Amino acid sequence: MNKYENKKVLLIAGGGTLGTYVSKELIRLGCCVEVICPEEKVSDNERLFFHQSYATYELLKELFAKTHYDGIVNFLHYRDLEEYKKAHRLLINNTDHLVFLSSYRVYADEQHPITESAPRLYDVTYDEEFLADEDYAVPKSKCEDFLNNECKGEAWTIVRPVISFSSRRLDLLLYSGRDVLDYAARKEEMILPEIVKDFSAGIDWAGNSGKLIANLLFKKEAIGESFTIYSGHGLTWGEVADIYSELTGVKIRWCEEREYVNNTPKIKKSPWIWKYDRRFNRDVDASKVLAVTGLSKEDFATVSDGIKIELDILEESK
Repeated sequence: MNKYENKKVLLIAGGGTLGTYVSKELIRLGCCVEVICPEEKVSDNERLFFHQSYATYELLKELFAKTHYDGIVNFLHYRDLEEYKKAHRLLINNTDHLVFLSSYRVYADEQHPITESAPRLYDVTYDEEFLADEDYAVPKSKCEDFLNNECKGEAWTIVRPVISFSSRRLDLLLYSGRDVLDYAARKEEMILPEIVKDFSAGIDWAGNSGKLIANLLFKKEAIGESFTIYSGHGLTWGEVADIYSELTGVKIRWCEEREYVNNTPKIKKSPWIWKYDRRFNRDVDASKVLAVTGLSKEDFATVSDGIKIELDILEESK
């Protein structure tokens, strides 16, 4: 029998970009999926059920009292390690396999291509302000350390997705959401810094990312391991920009880094995402995750095809 057939999987905060595609792949594999999310969603599949709620401890305990979940994928981001420790104990005691969502942003810019053992920023940077104030990669790393150091022998897996775009978020460096379409509609040029034009983008279609995460569940080789979630369809930021230009008509102008930084409010609000992520060359080695899932690069859509799929979804929703 298919090892996924009739397995029950709970996705916590799984109503977004990644969770949607993890659900689709798990259902395709034969699983029954329950999703906790605050958004109002209606299922058209008997194997998919939504709990419209935030993932409170009360709700989780109520669900666990009634159902044993073979797998749990936890999409929540924990800024406080103690909060995660409390959640982890509840989750790991009520499933056979727990997947923790970290991020490719934990990696430093010291190894190319990036493998799962590449240095992490949290371990190698001397930037005390970053370590004290950054609220994404740093807490992700702290949670990873808790799992690796205090939870050995437990059935968990760490996943580190690259930037995963969908119709919800059409990512182009720090542009996201529907920025590309809005700029195209206004016939306004988007500026991008020349410095990253030839850097590997660290970007993938969310359909690919969701497929990889789903196929890591229930693999004994995945237990106690970390995986960068990436299909291997690598492109530079220049190539990604060219695809968006071709498909949407948006105009791109490459500029000096100073001009880009001075005209990008997101950097002023959160400088770390530029200084310690998008400015890095994100050339990723996908061999580990492909080997454990049993998939190959050919099993996934290209970045170009993924963008086309998501643009079609947006067009159909008009």
